[in-house]
Amino acid sequence: MAQFFAFGIARKVLEKLGNVAYEGICSAWGVRNEFEKLKDTLAAIRAVVLDAEQQQVRTQELSLWLQRFKDACYDVEDLIDEFEIQALRRQVLERGSTGRKVRHFFSGSNPLAFRFRMGCKIKKLNEMLNEIAANKAKFHVTQNHETNVIHRGRETYSFVKTSSVIGRDEAKQHLLNLLMNPTDGEDIPVLPIVGIGGIGKTTLAQLVFNEESVKSHFELRIWVCVTEDFDIKQLMIKIIKSATGMNCKEKNKEELHKVLHDRLDGKRFLMVLDDVWNGDKKKWSELKDLLCGGAQGSRIIVTTRIRKVATITGTIPPYDLEHLSYDNCLSLFLKLAFKEGEEKQHDNLVRIGEGIVQKCKGVALAVKTLGSLLCSTREQHDWERVRDSELWKLKQEEDDILPALKLSYYHLPWYLKQCFAFCSVFPKDFEFYPIYLIRLWMANGFLQSPYENEEPEDIGNRYIQELLSRCFFQQVEEKCFFSTLKMHDLVHDLALSVVQNEENSYNHYSTGNVRYLWFDKSKQAASQLPNNLGRLQSFFLLDEGGNADSESLIAEVISRSKHLRVLHLSGCSFEHLPTNIRYLKQLRDLNLAYNGNIKRLPNSICNLQSLQTLELAGCRGIEELPKDIRYLISLRELTVTTKQTSLQENGTSCLTSLRRLIFSECKNLEKLFEDIQKLTALRELFIEECNNLVSLPQGLKYLTALETLAILNCEKLDLTMEELELERKEGGSLRKLAIGGLPNLELLPQWILLGSTKTLQQLYIQDLQNLSTLPTWFQHLTSLQCLYIRNCLKLSSLPEEMQHLTALKKLSIAMCPKLSKRCTGEDWHKIAHVPEIYYDVFKTTTNDE
Repeated sequence: MAQFFAFGIARKVLEKLGNVAYEGICSAWGVRNEFEKLKDTLAAIRAVVLDAEQQQVRTQELSLWLQRFKDACYDVEDLIDEFEIQALRRQVLERGSTGRKVRHFFSGSNPLAFRFRMGCKIKKLNEMLNEIAANKAKFHVTQNHETNVIHRGRETYSFVKTSSVIGRDEAKQHLLNLLMNPTDGEDIPVLPIVGIGGIGKTTLAQLVFNEESVKSHFELRIWVCVTEDFDIKQLMIKIIKSATGMNCKEKNKEELHKVLHDRLDGKRFLMVLDDVWNGDKKKWSELKDLLCGGAQGSRIIVTTRIRKVATITGTIPPYDLEHLSYDNCLSLFLKLAFKEGEEKQHDNLVRIGEGIVQKCKGVALAVKTLGSLLCSTREQHDWERVRDSELWKLKQEEDDILPALKLSYYHLPWYLKQCFAFCSVFPKDFEFYPIYLIRLWMANGFLQSPYENEEPEDIGNRYIQELLSRCFFQQVEEKCFFSTLKMHDLVHDLALSVVQNEENSYNHYSTGNVRYLWFDKSKQAASQLPNNLGRLQSFFLLDEGGNADSESLIAEVISRSKHLRVLHLSGCSFEHLPTNIRYLKQLRDLNLAYNGNIKRLPNSICNLQSLQTLELAGCRGIEELPKDIRYLISLRELTVTTKQTSLQENGTSCLTSLRRLIFSECKNLEKLFEDIQKLTALRELFIEECNNLVSLPQGLKYLTALETLAILNCEKLDLTMEELELERKEGGSLRKLAIGGLPNLELLPQWILLGSTKTLQQLYIQDLQNLSTLPTWFQHLTSLQCLYIRNCLKLSSLPEEMQHLTALKKLSIAMCPKLSKRCTGEDWHKIAHVPEIYYDVFKTTTNDE
């Protein structure tokens, strides 16, 4: 399968060698001639790389030649990084008045020595590329251009919603009957849904799970995505989290059993165990025994590809999910490929689409993927290329990757190919927030834009939306401000197949240069670390068991991986960060979240000028932030948990590149830094569970770029005290605002909008026990699209002015009994214009009224 990795990497490096920063490097260090030679040789080789990648399956020697070229491209990228790091250090030296102290801080960066060392590296790289260029002649490869890509316009990224599932009405009704009808016996009935990968088992289970009659019939609904190893403890943790929202990772099995029993005891529940692979009857019996406390009428649904699993788990005959009929497949395809009614204008494309649908053989995921791919093009030759692809002709084994998925990957632009392939490093069924993945892409240098001033986070969001629109990602759950995403396991298999030697991910061992590594200490011993870590760029360590040797393992990885850009140690429990971390000059993302043992970070991490993300959420033992934190001038995201009562002056406020700042669980913090207005680029500010925080800084009103503000669970904070100091008339940029968990708040102050009445789009109000009314200024929120109100027990009515909110598309009211009663009765006229209204778990669509 043609991967186009070398082509994309070479293109990325050539773009770096042509940007403004490169011009500055050439001028500052006098290396223009050497770099021009690099550019020319790279461009000459890249011209034949597409042809080489298509031919590499024929000869191992050509594949090795491509690998050498890829490695050389990465080396050039590392070289450019070194120059950029040196420029960042110069910025720090020029910025402050503490000249001698700063120069001592950066001791060892002698400009003459640096120029000599880099000159030698450039010469060596030129020699390597010249040799690679000379060898290309023996393979008879020719120049080729990237013609297979199906592009999308910037305005088309909102992905097609497929909530109205086609062709499964009969299956849905059959399952509903089995769930609702009474049964004899004490044993909880287990219904397996069996079918091949991609046919729609999970979609059918979701359809039933979210049916309104199911929501009202069962007191508790639990959804668990099951991993291949069927670890009982992990399953208990997932079940509890789905049922209660509690994270119980630190509890032992006995404690988990008690929590689970207490939650299920006497309740009629529905549990879906999605994507089960376990064929061990003993493990299944152990899990089933843990679930025996539910009330009569409880049900369990199991989805699986494997008949043996259905036999072991099921207490009633399995439901065999058949392939979608051709007519249903065609309806689904046309719905995704065209806007409503548009297919009537394109008879030629519909005829081609009929041929494509036939080749999908009734597999829903294949139909969705290709329909989503072709929705952005009306060029006949694009459709014909998909229908007539050679990939359809390859022999297909039962567990092979669907040709439709390969085709969709084949038609991705090069910059999305590497972003998608990177996701293979995660384990199957891994759920993530978009911002989490965007940070990783940014750290690895994957985000490219033709627009000079476009923010990397915005580029990443565009990439996320495009991969969603092409069905490479699925939306799992919509939460406050963010949705969680995951990959279908067949799509994950596709990602693994295209990276080959680039990765050493979960349960996947590489023989080449490992660049991205996920290492789970509960399943792998330290001795199983791969040998080939010299080119490692991203390392994820999972250590939920709190093994004592984590610190030495981390130190070993750092010592063997000088080019690390991402170091994720979330959930580990070491006390000291290894001192050799100071040598990771290219490190961009450091995640130490939820380490309760670490008390202090070495000040030497402030020598990491490339660092863009520092994640310290849940590090409750940290006594104070590093004293030289102001030197982290590239930092774009900072999440802080600290024991400090106040933050140092000229510390965090000097981080003027910050776009996202989060204060979480800072239990002793009484105030934020007063000069917050220096953070002129800040776009998101979260203040959560800071129980001693009593006031907010006046500089908040000067954050003109702020788009998201969340103030949650700060019990001593009285927002009404800030009214005069923080009042701002207009000119704000807030789009999302969340207020909750403030016991002193009786009325929402207008200043909290920061002058953003015309821009606010989403408003979340939750856990305000003393809030009794909403203010009249609500009528001025002319751009408000979503309003969420949760657990405000005293709130009994909405303001009359709600009718003026003509942009409002979604209203959700939960755990507000008085308000719900009024809104479904005498206050209905205030909200009748809103298309989607939710009361607790029930949805009302005003179009149905």
